[in-house]
Amino acid sequence: MIRRATERDLPEVVRLFATPDVGNAKNEIVSDPVHPAYVDALRSMTGDPNNALLVADVDGRVAGVFQLTIIQHVANTGAKIAQIENVVVHPELRGRGIGEKMMRWAIDEARRRGCFRIQLTTNKIRKRAHAFYERLGFVASHEGMKLLL
Repeated sequence: MIRRATERDLPEVVRLFATPDVGNAKNEIVSDPVHPAYVDALRSMTGDPNNALLVADVDGRVAGVFQLTIIQHVANTGAKIAQIENVVVHPELRGRGIGEKMMRWAIDEARRRGCFRIQLTTNKIRKRAHAFYERLGFVASHEGMKLLL
């Protein structure tokens, strides 16, 4: 089941975000997974219908997490796009289709919300992730850039 994350989910969500993975430098505060900054961020998202932290719940356990944000454009005749961020599946549960279910849910939700495109970024060295997203129909069409502030 895919559902919005709750404050009760935060300790496991933060642990997932801190899980080392190829190409991802992690700096989450695992020693305090209910740090006020996490709680404030989740509460802010809870009141925003266009920004959601979502979890894959398997038998009452947080098996995966991702963020889905709907962005309203003026370009493209005022169309909306969906942005996926922070996709993580619990390492012990990888290879069981959880990531695919999360992404298919996000794609269906983007369609339901009238988005004309769904997009995500992934680190260039994460070849397995690239193959996963390509299998779902994503195309590496743009070069992404970041500026840390």
